[in-house]
Amino acid sequence: MAATRRYCLALDLKDDPALIAEYERHHERIWPEITESIRSSGITDMEIYRTGNRLFMVMEVADGFSFEAKAAADLTNPKVREWEALMSTFQQALPWAAPGEKWALMTRIFELEKA
Repeated sequence: MAATRRYCLALDLKDDPALIAEYERHHERIWPEITESIRSSGITDMEIYRTGNRLFMVMEVADGFSFEAKAAADLTNPKVREWEALMSTFQQALPWAAPGEKWALMTRIFELEKA
């Protein structure tokens, strides 16, 4: 079995119950082109969790995955650009995010296996 790495990211939704519900509806059945883009980039598993208007994404990626390569591929994919534009209507960056950053990479501060 190939080695994987895990990344956790966070993002806020606009704090509006109707927008949050609509965002969740979009994620009940994402577009097949988006699923294909995720898988072809080397992401082997992805989950998104929500509490209030904060989202947490957990990604498992194969060796060779690169955030930069994924971003470059996304720029050339019209359906991904369309999806991202639609999702941006619901999302807002975290207050400490870098300019232009949507999903902020989280830092692990505890690991049970190393405790």
